[in-house]
Amino acid sequence: MLRQQVLVFAPKLQRVKQEAENLTTDQQKVLKSISPYRIIIPAVLGVIGVMYMLWRNFDLEEFRRIQWTTHVYFWIGLGILTVLIRDLAYALRLRALTNKELSWWKCIEVVIIWEFSSAVSPSALGGSAVAFFILSQEKLSVARTVTIVTYTIVLDALFMLCTLPVLFAIFGFDILRPGAESFADLGQWGYLALGFYIFMIVYSIIFAYGIFIGPHKMKRFLGWVTNNRLLKRFHQAALKLGEDLVISSQGLREQGWKIHLQAIVGTLLAWVFRFLLISCLVIAFTPNLPLTIHFQAELYARLQTMFFVVMFSPTPGGAGIIELAFNGFLTDYVHSNTHATVISTIWRLMSYYLYLIAGAIVVPNWIREVFNVKREKPLEKKPD
Repeated sequence: MLRQQVLVFAPKLQRVKQEAENLTTDQQKVLKSISPYRIIIPAVLGVIGVMYMLWRNFDLEEFRRIQWTTHVYFWIGLGILTVLIRDLAYALRLRALTNKELSWWKCIEVVIIWEFSSAVSPSALGGSAVAFFILSQEKLSVARTVTIVTYTIVLDALFMLCTLPVLFAIFGFDILRPGAESFADLGQWGYLALGFYIFMIVYSIIFAYGIFIGPHKMKRFLGWVTNNRLLKRFHQAALKLGEDLVISSQGLREQGWKIHLQAIVGTLLAWVFRFLLISCLVIAFTPNLPLTIHFQAELYARLQTMFFVVMFSPTPGGAGIIELAFNGFLTDYVHSNTHATVISTIWRLMSYYLYLIAGAIVVPNWIREVFNVKREKPLEKKPD
């Protein structure tokens, strides 16, 4: 099916890309990074991950014992609802930060492209660079675009950094590895999650200080740190980051408290429902799982910790890695390896392959729409 999507939309994409010759080199790289052709690599990696899990863990007799009851379909339906709420929450945040300059549908379209870019690329190019390019094509000013992209990065990071210590204080080392009681029990997945958390703290401090406290000082500091032979090749990028922090700081000071509140609420809802999707699927295939608030909160904490490993994956969208990490983090919730394979496969279909297919449909239409508008502009007659 993915191959059919590529064959259908590839000719359209080729035509609109020919109209983009006037873009800068960086913009052309970003445009290339969201090409529907790029769904092939992550799709193949994801399939390899699933096939490996099937080969290693699948038990046909265990699979036949799965009862596809109303209970299963009900919780899968709730899982689909969490996906819709998550996308609407991201759209709410984007609409607030654009001061309602973008319609609800346009915000949802941008969110789909943004998620698609994250699914097909593990590099920095696939995240903030793509978001900046998309928003810059929607008639938003450079200052507004820089502010939106930088602020969303900070909000996402702050959510992860602030909630994880709270969850750790409540549930302890168990959220890093099933049954762990100290640092010595963490294992490779636990140490990876802890290491990535520390890295994100350093990363977020730079952004937070640069935006909320001393943007000009941070700009000078970044320029000074990279102004040597060892880091010279990062000098221009560091200066650009410093300039973006200055612009974002000024832009955020001009926003009213309602916009900040809507952005924070949108961020909280989006991330919470991202993890609740997996909770719904685990409950669907583990009917004896307690539905108490404490037990489900601990499951949520484990899932959020798992994300720290996946978000730094070198593969596009964590394809192949996330399927393997799933079993390691949820062995005490899903006792059957076959059940774990079924749950992780459905989860990836709803949270990953869904955006690959949606992106293959939306991206060519969005590109064609943007460049059609640009092509028609010169034909508009200017008033005398």
